[in-house]
Amino acid sequence: MTDIKNTAGKKVLLASPRGYCAGVDRAVIAVEKALDHYGAPIYVRKQIVHNKHVVSSLEARGAIFVDEVDEVPEGSVLVFSAHGVSPAVVSAANARGLNTIDATCPLVTKVHREVQRFAAEDYDILLIGHEGHEEVEGTAGEAPDVVQVIDKDDSIASAKVRDPKKLIWLSQTTLSVDETMETVLKLREKHPTLQNPPSDDICYATQNRQVAIKKVGASSDLVIVVGSANSSNTVRLVEVALEAGAKAAYRVDYASEIDEAWFAGVETVGVSSGASVPEVLVDEVLDYLAQKGFGDVRTVQTAEEDVQFSLPAELRKELKSAGHDTSNKTRRN
Repeated sequence: MTDIKNTAGKKVLLASPRGYCAGVDRAVIAVEKALDHYGAPIYVRKQIVHNKHVVSSLEARGAIFVDEVDEVPEGSVLVFSAHGVSPAVVSAANARGLNTIDATCPLVTKVHREVQRFAAEDYDILLIGHEGHEEVEGTAGEAPDVVQVIDKDDSIASAKVRDPKKLIWLSQTTLSVDETMETVLKLREKHPTLQNPPSDDICYATQNRQVAIKKVGASSDLVIVVGSANSSNTVRLVEVALEAGAKAAYRVDYASEIDEAWFAGVETVGVSSGASVPEVLVDEVLDYLAQKGFGDVRTVQTAEEDVQFSLPAELRKELKSAGHDTSNKTRRN
């Protein structure tokens, strides 16, 4: 890892890991390969990932993003976003005769399977996450009768438990690790028998990016996080940077949104990006910073990532039968 103790002169501390995670990579490539194979239009329920640039780029290629299944013409190709969907959405798609491709991140699918398992065992499930987020809606939809979403403190107070011996918490995959554990402690004060998930629900990429931004934030006057406002993991990175000691931290979709007023008295700028952000957007921020005299870029690496997920099974089967490439090569642009 680069030494960041030398603070002389203007410099940039570039967090690593940052940007695209394996689940996002898989979902975006799935839409691109579907467009190549089936031709436009391809329909996508909700944003495939929470990033303005990615969505607009796919729209330019012929992807049409819809809020609900009933907006999709019968018999069309529909991709489920990386955030996952409830069984009710799957049923609605089947009822319309849609050719569906499930691009749900495998780590989100893992949480769905946990809900199914514990619901079958008649547990009450406290799902820590943001009310209204697509991932939370899809996960809770696996067993709406026994899942209660825990978002704010008032939801902790109002949680109903039938059997204290059958109570477990699960979580949205893109939360702040520290904030999630604070919520768990509050829940356990009220419900001492609350059980932990069988394995960590917060995804490896979310955790890795938070660890890196903590290191960067502790040594930065200003932190710039690239990503969209509806990206939970991006918003968390800004919060984690401030908690780690950054004097200021802001989120931008594009370099053009950076405010020159932020740089008053700044010597060290930290830079990172959310898990749904292509590297080209980070490069544009670095170019902007270089023009402002911050050309000394030092990478602060806290982990190596080599995770890769295969394409959705439905798409792999279709591509293979047509003799097309079924690989999922890492994307960085």
